[in-house]
Amino acid sequence: MPKIVLEHITKRFGSNSGANAVQDLNMVIEDREFITLLGPSGCGKTTTLRMIAGLETPTEGRITIGDTVVFDSKESINISPAKRDIGFLFQNYALWPHMTVYQNISFGLENLGWARDRIRERVKEMLALLQIESFEKRYPSELSGGQQQRVAIARTLAPAPKVLFMDEPLSNLDAKLRLEMRTELKRLHASTDSTFVYVTHDQLEAMTLATHVCLMNNGLLQQYAPPLSVYNDPANLFAAEFVGSPTMNFIPASAEKTGANTAKLTALGHTFLFEGNEPLEGLQEGKDNAVLGVRPEFVHLEEGELSGLVYAALPAGMETTVQLKAEGQLITSVKFGGVDYTVNTPMNFTFVGSGLLFFDKASGKKLSKGSVKLA
Repeated sequence: MPKIVLEHITKRFGSNSGANAVQDLNMVIEDREFITLLGPSGCGKTTTLRMIAGLETPTEGRITIGDTVVFDSKESINISPAKRDIGFLFQNYALWPHMTVYQNISFGLENLGWARDRIRERVKEMLALLQIESFEKRYPSELSGGQQQRVAIARTLAPAPKVLFMDEPLSNLDAKLRLEMRTELKRLHASTDSTFVYVTHDQLEAMTLATHVCLMNNGLLQQYAPPLSVYNDPANLFAAEFVGSPTMNFIPASAEKTGANTAKLTALGHTFLFEGNEPLEGLQEGKDNAVLGVRPEFVHLEEGELSGLVYAALPAGMETTVQLKAEGQLITSVKFGGVDYTVNTPMNFTFVGSGLLFFDKASGKKLSKGSVKLA
């Protein structure tokens, strides 16, 4: 399986002065990884996928798949999608309605000139891999959405492409089927030993499936890291807000450095001492110059010297999402277990752990991660 390298990739639609759909993107997709391209609508993730696959032509840059340069704007190289040895799974399954499951999977292999015995062996292998052996004589109209998705994946994997590209393939499924297919894709990636590149706007899909998340916004790469690194160590305010449900608490603060790794924060009507794990370099001076980022799981209720009123409580059985209002700021916490709280009930809370994030407000950049205590 190949490594994919993107160097200074830019895609500009329209005239040279038009907006960049993707801007100066540099990324290395290692062999056998599962990469998710994540971001809001219009961020450039699908355009990036299509450029790697050869369905869109970059305006500038260079793309290498394995040892082959498939695109280079300076050398005028642009290898067609058919010669890039890739598979592409679209949002709509595009199964032939007049063909059986077996015929849908075998059709591409016949066009590639495979021998009949080899085709039969490969189709049987794909049917077993996707656990759809009992459907081989059925037509697409006789299958559920999840079953059609499995057939589409089997058809795409049948020619053994070097890389499998998927553009929001689960978006047409209901919530239960999406969960089942996420499980199947994770298992499939492990069993096929292939490189997967997957586009989604669903951060839960990205977090649960990927070995690395490529988070994009307005055509710019925001962060490229393993899912838990993006969650625990977001590069900036955008990454911190986009990944995580419930979303992170962003608490405005006035900060003053007291040492290389420490600062005094004024927030929520209190003074805190922040101790970070790295130097607080790049902090702009002034009032309201910082943002303290606190994941809901680091807000502990019914303890501590901070206080507020219960704004809302949303019990969901295994956990309850609780919002407090403190000094005009909404603070979200997650309480595990089947508990409920009455609106407007006074509630003490505190921030715990060493996973609190310190952002410079002007640049949005994360400067450090650490802990706080009341001064």
